Amino acid sequence: MITRAQIQKLVNSYDHQNITIGVLGGHSALDVCRGAKKHGFHTLAVCQKGRDKTYTKYYKTRADGRGCIDTTIVLDKFAQITQPSVQQQLQEHNTIFIHNRYFWVYFDFTDIEDYFEIPIFGTRSMLKLEERNVPKNQYYLLKKAGIRYPQIFESPQDIDRLAIVKVNEAIRGYERAFFFASSYKDFKMKSDSLLKKKMITPEALDKAVIEEYVIGTQINFNYFYSLLDDELEIMGTDTRRQTNLDGLLRLPADEQLAVLKYLKPKIIETGHIAATTKESIIESIFDLGEKFVATTKKEYPPGIIGPFALQGAIVADKGREEMVVFDVSLRIPGSPLTQFTPHSGYLYGESISYGERIAMEVKKAVQRHQLDTLVT
Repeated sequence: MITRAQIQKLVNSYDHQNITIGVLGGHSALDVCRGAKKHGFHTLAVCQKGRDKTYTKYYKTRADGRGCIDTTIVLDKFAQITQPSVQQQLQEHNTIFIHNRYFWVYFDFTDIEDYFEIPIFGTRSMLKLEERNVPKNQYYLLKKAGIRYPQIFESPQDIDRLAIVKVNEAIRGYERAFFFASSYKDFKMKSDSLLKKKMITPEALDKAVIEEYVIGTQINFNYFYSLLDDELEIMGTDTRRQTNLDGLLRLPADEQLAVLKYLKPKIIETGHIAATTKESIIESIFDLGEKFVATTKKEYPPGIIGPFALQGAIVADKGREEMVVFDVSLRIPGSPLTQFTPHSGYLYGESISYGERIAMEVKKAVQRHQLDTLVT
C-alpha cells in the first residue's frame, strides 16, 4: 500500500513553481481546470478515447488565451491511468490530482490506494466510504457526528413504512435503480419485477440499502475545509435534477397516473439546480459541517481535506427544522453552479467556484511550503 509519507516525499521532490493540476476527463474537470488556470497552474486531463473531444478540442487552451485544458493524455480505458508509463508522465508534469466521483467509478479502490503513485488533493482512503457496503462508511461517520440520517432497515422483512431501496443497476453498476416499498410484500413484488427485466442482479439486491423515505425539501450543502487555516467554508447549496423523475413531476397529476402505467420513475442524477437558503439556517449548516469534519479527523486522520458535501432534505418534525442526510460526498461534488449561490461571496467578496477554491488552497500551500499537508 502506498503510504502518505511516500506521497509527501514525492510531492516534496516536485518543482513547486511548475505544479500541474490533473483531473480525469469528466464530472468536474472543466470547473477544476478553469480555477487552476485562473491562478496560474498548468492543467492536464486524462481522457478516455471516444469521450475526449470536450478536452482535446472544445475546451483546449488556445494561443489567444481561451480554453482551460493545457495537456491531455488519451487512453483506451480510464483504468490504464495506473500503468507505470502513464504515472511517469504525470510525475514529470509535477501533477497533483483532484479526485472526484467520476475518477473513482472506473477504478478498483485498491488500485488507487495501492498503486496510483500520484499525489491526490484530499484523503484518498476516505472516498470508498461513500459505498454503503464497506465498514465504517458514511452512515458510521454520520452516526458518530450526531447527524441525523434515515433509519436503515436491516432486512426487507423489517419494512414497516415507506422506504427507498438503493440497489445498483445491472448495466451501470455505479448508478442505482432506486425503487420504493412500503412492506415486505411490496418489496418482493417490485424487486422480482426488476430482476425479471434484468434491470438489477440478485447479487446487487443482496447488497441493497433500504432506507426510511424521508419527505422534506431536498438540498445539498457543499463545503470546503481548509486544512491550512483550520476553517470550514460553505461553497454553496443546490438540489438535484434526476431522470426521469423530473419529467414526470412536471406533468399534471392525471397525466402522471397515465404515464406511470407504462414506465417507472428512475432517479438517475443528470444535473443540479442552484438553491438558496434562508439566512437563519446558515449557522446550523456550519454546525453540521463542523461536526462532520471533527469526526473525520478522529476516525480517519488527517480527516477530510478540501471539498465535501452533505446531501439530503430539510424536514419539519416536532415543530423544528432539521437536516436529514441521505448521502455524503467525500470529494468535489459534480455541481459547478455552487458558484452562483451567494455563500462564498459573503466571505470573499465575490462568489468563487470549487475549482478556483481548490487552486487557491494549492497556491497558498506552495507559498507556505506546506504542499505536502494537502495530499495523500
